[in-house]
Amino acid sequence: MKQESMNRSCLCSILITTALICGAYFIGNAYLAKQFKEKLLKWEITYKMHNTTDQMHNITDKMQNATSHTCENLNKPMGTEALPQGIIAKTSNLETQHLWNYDNTKKRSSNRAMSLLAMAVGIKQKELVNKVIQKFPPRDFAVMLFHYDGVVDDWKQYPWNEHAIHVSVMNQTKWWFAKRFLHPDIVAEYEYIFLWDEDLGVGHFNPQRYLSIVKEEGLQISQPALDTTKSEVHHPITARRKNLKVHRRMYKNKGSGRCDDHSTDPPCIGWVEMMAPVFSRASWRCSWYMIQNDLIHAWGLDMQLGYCAQGDRKKNVGVVDAEYIVHYGLPTLGVVETASRSVRNETDPKSTDSVESREVDNRPEVRMKSFVEMKRFKERWKKAVRDDRCWVDPY
Repeated sequence: MKQESMNRSCLCSILITTALICGAYFIGNAYLAKQFKEKLLKWEITYKMHNTTDQMHNITDKMQNATSHTCENLNKPMGTEALPQGIIAKTSNLETQHLWNYDNTKKRSSNRAMSLLAMAVGIKQKELVNKVIQKFPPRDFAVMLFHYDGVVDDWKQYPWNEHAIHVSVMNQTKWWFAKRFLHPDIVAEYEYIFLWDEDLGVGHFNPQRYLSIVKEEGLQISQPALDTTKSEVHHPITARRKNLKVHRRMYKNKGSGRCDDHSTDPPCIGWVEMMAPVFSRASWRCSWYMIQNDLIHAWGLDMQLGYCAQGDRKKNVGVVDAEYIVHYGLPTLGVVETASRSVRNETDPKSTDSVESREVDNRPEVRMKSFVEMKRFKERWKKAVRDDRCWVDPY
């Protein structure tokens, strides 16, 4: 009996222990499962947060790249990087503004195309200059005069004077003035630039009809033909051909430098003289950069202007025969007036000093310098071609 009681007691102990172990196992599993689920949930949330953050970083990077790319394409002028784009004024013009009135009724319409007439002038040729300017109506043309003799006030007799822009520097050429005062950004609003000498006759010239022909023919660089009966003609290509509207080449069968239908280089084709050229806006921007700052006579430039013709110089450079001018070939630059004082007659107390002016002719020296400048320009062109490995000569 005692033995059976002990066996039962042991069995009960085993059962109780087993039950406790099983209970602990199930309770522990439940607790661990709960903890595991919580950790899984945290991991999932953390993963999603990291994923969202990465996506936001990617979006931000893309926006920054897009913004950076857009900003790179703004193409701000050098030196304006510190300014917002909208406040940058890249161009200007020669239009005058009223000093105190806000509403200027004379202000031209912004949609109206304007061109510019720029001339180097001296007071001795004022009658010729006046006739030229009267041909260019102020509603369509701005006028800029470069006074190489320092005389400005004596032009006030002409009604157009107060609307013209006057620049006065002694003994400088048309090309010296153009390089310094006709920067492409200053004249960007003008459709065409007439850069003319002063010794021209315009009795058979109408600028509006001239520009109409230029546009019709697609001429980027041009000049009016010369009346051969009255003009000093230095180059046959500039001579007027009757019954033609425009011509682009000349023919020369004698002497050196012959020109025929197979000629492709200036001055046989694609060439105008520097006395009365007319530039389109685009061709002037190119030509201005080719003008050398120190070579003020611009000799040699005419042979290379075709590179600025915005395409084929054989088509885009020409001489307009239907609207022609006279080139008088008057001597101007190099003739300088100097003052000399006469001696007082001591025996005559009523006598006074008198001042007389006399002319000094430096034209031979001017012509010599022009030849020297042409040689220098040719040398610079050759060096530029040799040094620029990226440049390809289209001709």
